[in-house]
Amino acid sequence: MQDYKYDNNIDKFPIAMAYVPWQEFDKLFDDLEEAYYAGTIFPCLDKPFTGRRCV
Repeated sequence: MQDYKYDNNIDKFPIAMAYVPWQEFDKLFDDLEEAYYAGTIFPCLDKPFTGRRCV
């Protein structure tokens, strides 16, 4: 593995790729306050963090 140094030669780094699926307009939260606390109006996107802290 090569050790990359911080320099201006960007040719050493690979191009990034992302996959973003299309969002389908589906059900909405019935309760606006519940949507506010979830951070989204779509229940299918309400994914609370269930991990743990790194120590």
